[in-house]
Amino acid sequence: MDFDFAFVTKVFAALFAIMNPIANVPVFLSLTEGASPGAQERTAVMAAVGTTLGCLIAVIAGEGILALFGISVNDFRLAGGLLVLLIALSMLQGTASHAHAATPKEKTEDLDPSSVAIYPMTVPLLVGPGTIATLIVFAETARTQGKVAELAAGLALFLVLLAGALLSAPFLGRHLSQTATAITRRLMGMILAAVAMEMIVTSLRALFPGLAR
Repeated sequence: MDFDFAFVTKVFAALFAIMNPIANVPVFLSLTEGASPGAQERTAVMAAVGTTLGCLIAVIAGEGILALFGISVNDFRLAGGLLVLLIALSMLQGTASHAHAATPKEKTEDLDPSSVAIYPMTVPLLVGPGTIATLIVFAETARTQGKVAELAAGLALFLVLLAGALLSAPFLGRHLSQTATAITRRLMGMILAAVAMEMIVTSLRALFPGLAR
């Protein structure tokens, strides 16, 4: 079977859209404001490692966890598609989704830069409900269609890019304008909306076979 580069691109684009390294650079800088360059670098590494572990858990154990609760992947794909669509609509409006953002109370807390790597940077900003839902759905598709290598490639490419963005956050923060961030957020929102609609349509066709005719 040929290597499906289209699936690699889909995985990469969906993860880029939902975790959006560009939009999260200013967030990372605000959470580590006042920290030394060394502390910022350690925080970036911890966030990258935490995100990688979170993604791997969702991919490897996500379907098994759903089975424990008696939830089918098709049911979860429909719920996940709706959740991802809501996140995408928030991005298109230029606002952060509540599912992938710290609460107002959390934003006002005096967070220790050494502790923000896991919370709230990794969870919920990067590995939030939308990310988990998307990865579980992609993992099930990869297993049933024999595209595990493509899933691994798309995930690895994105995680390398994310790590690079976090480590380069001080440099990027000096050159990224609010306009560029806003444009990127809306563009990624459109891509994410398309991914969400595909998840919803695929789930409905599986749950109601008559719709596929």
